[in-house]
Amino acid sequence: MTRVLLVGCGKMGSALLAGWLDRGIDPAGVVVVEPGLPAVAGGVAVVAAADKVPAAFRPDVVVLAVKPQVMAEVAPLYSGYSDAVFLSIAAGKPLAFFARHLGERAAVVRAMPNTPAAVRRGVTVCVGNSGTDPGRRAACQGLLEAVGEVAWIDDEALMDAVTALSGSGPAYVFLLAEVMAAAGIAAGLPEGLATRLARATVSGAGELLHQTPEVSAAQLRVNVTSPGGTTAAALAVLMAESRGMAPLMAEAVAAATRRGKELAGPA
Repeated sequence: MTRVLLVGCGKMGSALLAGWLDRGIDPAGVVVVEPGLPAVAGGVAVVAAADKVPAAFRPDVVVLAVKPQVMAEVAPLYSGYSDAVFLSIAAGKPLAFFARHLGERAAVVRAMPNTPAAVRRGVTVCVGNSGTDPGRRAACQGLLEAVGEVAWIDDEALMDAVTALSGSGPAYVFLLAEVMAAAGIAAGLPEGLATRLARATVSGAGELLHQTPEVSAAQLRVNVTSPGGTTAAALAVLMAESRGMAPLMAEAVAAATRRGKELAGPA
């Protein structure tokens, strides 16, 4: 049984906890640190602060799910769990940051999940330091798979691009639904119908992508495009080389990547 200390139970922390409980994790093996949090369904122990964690509880994984701006004061409080692997889901905090606050020998995995984790459809990208042996990687992966897919990278420098693509990506999809609805209204549809059609189309197309992993997105696009038809007319605009979606998305992801580097600042 993997024993887990969950530090922070906000939106992402609570999504993880719900995923673990749904997967049948033993509640006796989980302790949550969150001030003011009432009892959690399933009998998971909740304490208000680090010094309230039962002395006999020795976690295998310490999940650091607090906001990045308070991580510097929170992380050192758990440095005594030297046998555990620390799994951070705080955006922008590199491995070097945790080496400074937890010690050079601490095993640390930096993870970037995204918000669809709340409905078990997230994707998380991880990178570990030299202390993360295969067993510790497997423990972290098992916990993260409770809310979606997991991928690993070896080069931490790629995390800014990961954040720009999948971390921020749900907002791009929501914007797509938003502007599709607006375009439908401009074409004469009632607002309620346009909004409903846009939401159902985006979510339905996403589900089709999910259920046909063997088919590329490009091929799915081709499959619904009849030569000379209405879809082809729209795609001629959306796929224009100079002002279509491809250059615009590339510019957007590049901007988010640059901003991620700026926000990370010094390690």
